Amino acid sequence: MNESQRRAILDSAKYLRNVRPLDPEELSEYVEGGAHPAVVRQVLREHVVELRLREREDGTFVPAPEEPIAPAFDGVRTVPKEHLDRLEALLVERFGPDWADDETGDDLRAEIRRLKERYYRQHPVEYDYEAALGYALYHLSAYYAATQYLLDELASAGLLSSPLRVLDVGAGVGGPALGLFDYVGSEGALVEYHAVEPSAAADVLETFLEGIDRNVDATIHRTTAEAFEPEGEYDLLVFANVLVELSEPIEVLRRYLSYLAPDGSLIALSPADKNTSTNLRRVERAVVDGRTSNGRDEDGYTAYAPELRLWPGEAPTDRGWSFDRKPDLEVPALQRRLDEGARAAHGDGTANGAQANERDPATGEFVNRDVQYSYSILRRDGRRRAEVEPSPERFAKLADTESHVGDRIDCVTVKLSRSLSEGGNNPLFRVSDGSQSTDHYAVLTRETSLNRTLLDADYGAVLVLEGALALWNADEGAYNLVVDEETVVDRIG
Repeated sequence: MNESQRRAILDSAKYLRNVRPLDPEELSEYVEGGAHPAVVRQVLREHVVELRLREREDGTFVPAPEEPIAPAFDGVRTVPKEHLDRLEALLVERFGPDWADDETGDDLRAEIRRLKERYYRQHPVEYDYEAALGYALYHLSAYYAATQYLLDELASAGLLSSPLRVLDVGAGVGGPALGLFDYVGSEGALVEYHAVEPSAAADVLETFLEGIDRNVDATIHRTTAEAFEPEGEYDLLVFANVLVELSEPIEVLRRYLSYLAPDGSLIALSPADKNTSTNLRRVERAVVDGRTSNGRDEDGYTAYAPELRLWPGEAPTDRGWSFDRKPDLEVPALQRRLDEGARAAHGDGTANGAQANERDPATGEFVNRDVQYSYSILRRDGRRRAEVEPSPERFAKLADTESHVGDRIDCVTVKLSRSLSEGGNNPLFRVSDGSQSTDHYAVLTRETSLNRTLLDADYGAVLVLEGALALWNADEGAYNLVVDEETVVDRIG
């Protein structure tokens, strides 16, 4: 197809888009010399964002909605089968149908162990194609789920709209991308998607993108985050498990934030382990609090969630280890197969010293069904998930807890963990108000109907604690806010 024929298709589409659904078979008649309907359909798919069209299930194209994206969302239990089938096809193509068994399976398992070890020790990670496949096997499902939960947080507040221009920095094998496309795709939203990925993981991502041909205009930029030069503004910037791999993450994040649309959001996502989680919070604080101390730097970057700066002129300097936890995923069949291959590879029925018949198939070494992640959402418009500013006459700052030890205080806090207690111990939750320099935990020692909100509130909820007993925990080097029968807990915002 030459350029004049392509232009004829686009011009006809622009003329007819508001008249009736665009049928590729009909549009082919407007092309001098004719054009196959499949070719017309492909041209329209390549220009859905420019034309503001969405493709329907019947193959016709209609004007796309230009309104907030608000799909019905009830959590994530599994990654859709078509994505996992595509991943399995890559494994079979590379290693053969017995990819999970014998030496091939051992090689994949060794790659996953190596990746986990290097991440744990904060060593640089380099991906060849085999490592990228191992990463996809183990991590794709969790990042797919985490991305959808964070998108829903924005959508629930009316902060996602179609069309959506997205820049995914360090896109990896595509977990966040697939989560994004499936989440907004149910609404018929248009997505102009740009991925920045220099490693062999881009080859895996490219294969996944081949299966996303409806209402998405996708481009992969095979270069580093430091070298890539963005163009224009983006409604959504995504940094998923990439900041820890950058030599100058603060400078890189600041540079990319300058390309964020005035009403856009940046999502930074990391694993929940202490090292990567606290590193994420360190970068966030440097960007948001680094040049001023009012929760917004001179360029106007605001922490939308989860760690709100509730007190003007204050900024947190505690450890900042905070992560959310969502319901476990169903065990992906590919992970189960790889894990079963590990046990089958040992003639005595063992794997890593564990008897196969004693192992829970949902908790094997190569099964990753946990959805635990740390995150930061930054914006430029000053918005926060909850617009709360405590009264200094009414509430105590956590920055001043030292002066209140042994007293009962009223304070406003953000709940920043699920329960951290083990066994039958009292439920324990990390809390913050954005002013603290030392870790604070709310400890529920006696549950009542007036304080149960501490248990029930979601991660990131803003809570008023009335009559909490402030104590110093010398063993942990932290403050405990004891919630008992004399304490009332309410949610606000």
